Amino acid sequence: MNKFSLDDLPVVTLSATAKLDEASFFDLMDKRIGPVISRVPGVAQVNLIGGQEREIQVSFDAAKLEANGLSVLQVQQAVLAANLDFPTGSVQTREQDILIRLAGKFKTIDELRNLVVKISATGGQVRLADVADVQDAQKDVEKLARVNNESSIALQVLKQSDANGVSVSEGVQAIVDRLQSEYASSGLQLTIANDASVYTLESADAVIHDLILAIILVAVVMLFFLHSIRNALIVMVAIPASLIATFIGMSLLGYSLNLMSLLGLSLVVGILVDDAIVVLENIYRHMEMGKNKVRAAFDATKEIGFTVTAITLVIVVVFIPIAISTGLVSDILREFCVTVALATVLSLLSSFTIVPLLSSRFGKLEHITGKSWFGKIILSFERGLNKFTDAITRILKWSLKYKKTTLLAVFVLLIASFSMIGAGFVGTDFFPKSDRGEFLVQIEMPKDVSIEQTNQMTQRAEAF
Repeated sequence: MNKFSLDDLPVVTLSATAKLDEASFFDLMDKRIGPVISRVPGVAQVNLIGGQEREIQVSFDAAKLEANGLSVLQVQQAVLAANLDFPTGSVQTREQDILIRLAGKFKTIDELRNLVVKISATGGQVRLADVADVQDAQKDVEKLARVNNESSIALQVLKQSDANGVSVSEGVQAIVDRLQSEYASSGLQLTIANDASVYTLESADAVIHDLILAIILVAVVMLFFLHSIRNALIVMVAIPASLIATFIGMSLLGYSLNLMSLLGLSLVVGILVDDAIVVLENIYRHMEMGKNKVRAAFDATKEIGFTVTAITLVIVVVFIPIAISTGLVSDILREFCVTVALATVLSLLSSFTIVPLLSSRFGKLEHITGKSWFGKIILSFERGLNKFTDAITRILKWSLKYKKTTLLAVFVLLIASFSMIGAGFVGTDFFPKSDRGEFLVQIEMPKDVSIEQTNQMTQRAEAF
């Protein structure tokens, strides 16, 4: 069984090409380019796919080893002992501290061939070339990378578990431009083949647009139900006040504006005005009773405070247990749940402070006469709303009159709703299906097919 982590997926996949031979190109990517990209803040690992890695192949001749009284292990130990590179100390002066390093690694293939692996009793030297064939070759190719019908080396950039994917992507893109200019003489071209942050940014931008649209729609609905722009504005103040306070709380908790937190904000927009509407309506009810604005605001808030708090806490107690639980679901939904709970509690605070304050200063009873075009629209809406309310009232009266029938019908509907999941009418997914504008083609070949045949089949798929 394999444990899967979302952090195992690459944030950015780069495609690299250069005007170099295969071995030099792979050495450049492995020893120079890869380590530079891995030093970008937030990068955990850089994987290389494709290319032909240089390999020094030593093929022993069993007869020559036996004739010289050597074993493979003895020759191996001699090669390892001669190919060393380690610090040996330092020279300190008043101005500087110089590190001394013994560099004894092989630089050419001839140095390896001429390595003395044994000195006989008579003083004769047995070199590696005397007992083995040493060739500067390449490793067997196990993976190939092709981008835009061209062979290349792919670099998969994996981020750290606590790093921001968008920041890592921006850092990689910045370093790519610098690397291309530094290695322009080698003809190095680094192309971003896949960038996971593009979908993240587009999704976040779509959520922000939905958030703005939700605020506009809430304002329009408030205007129709509260009968005046003044009343609607008093309620609408609760949205930015709660959102700004939520941003402060998110910053203190170390959260960022990502898909989960933005989704929570877009969901909570409608909830933010609930408490403010209830409090404002009660304030105007007290004003209609003949009280002045200040007394009405105080009495109305005090009267309905416990009820509004209960309504708000019902929402909070649904999301907090998910946020404090453990596991993959909690890791995904924690910021979403905390954002919703935080914004909801802060909307309760604003409904007990900002709304009564504004109502006591700017509150005014509105009497719609229908003489203006705005008044005519509001009265027309009120007539339609009254008809709808009357219809709902008749249904409610019938339900209260026939209690047993109503309870039976509700119970049947409840059971039927659960059966819809079992019957397949309502599907279940751990992650919702989304359209990233991409598609993946998987080609299955027999197990004994060579890498060359697989490459040919892939090129046919590319051409198609």
